[in-house]
Amino acid sequence: MTNPEITIATPADRDAVVGSLVAAFVKDPVLRWLFPDEDTYPRYAAAFFGHLFDKRVHRSSIWTIDGGASVAIWEPPAVGHVSSGDGFSAVQYPDDVLARVEGYDNAVHAALPTFPFWYLGVLGTHPDSAGRGWGRAVMRAGLDRAAADGLPAILETSNPVNVDLYRRAGWEVLGSMAEPVPTWIMLQH
Repeated sequence: MTNPEITIATPADRDAVVGSLVAAFVKDPVLRWLFPDEDTYPRYAAAFFGHLFDKRVHRSSIWTIDGGASVAIWEPPAVGHVSSGDGFSAVQYPDDVLARVEGYDNAVHAALPTFPFWYLGVLGTHPDSAGRGWGRAVMRAGLDRAAADGLPAILETSNPVNVDLYRRAGWEVLGSMAEPVPTWIMLQH
């Protein structure tokens, strides 16, 4: 099997990346808690992932394979990891949806460590490309960057199945939170 080409996303990759993530997270506990309505999930999830993409694409910290079929959106270390400030209020959500998004974002950021780290905010592969190891490959690109900077990496997951997957990839559970959705904070040195 040939190793896939990993590229850093550009603005031209936005639609493919967002489409892959919307499809990848259809059954994700957090995304379904944030956007529980079947009719509005695609639109709200696309706005959510589009916002995250737009905030990070110019930081050269979004790695993709096959034009966005698999994607890892990383947040480089910076002052401000302890407070959310992700600006979700700029996205046009109804008040109840915005309250859930900001509430979850604030809860996660309050649970994150205060030391410098690279943050794996989103890791997903379009279901049509699942099972090829591409998710692990794009994750590895960010882990390599964190290692080059001499920093640990942090992620959070609300999917209990992913905890074991991440453990097998070298992550360890650093902590957890029960509300608003059970979520594990994980670390890799």
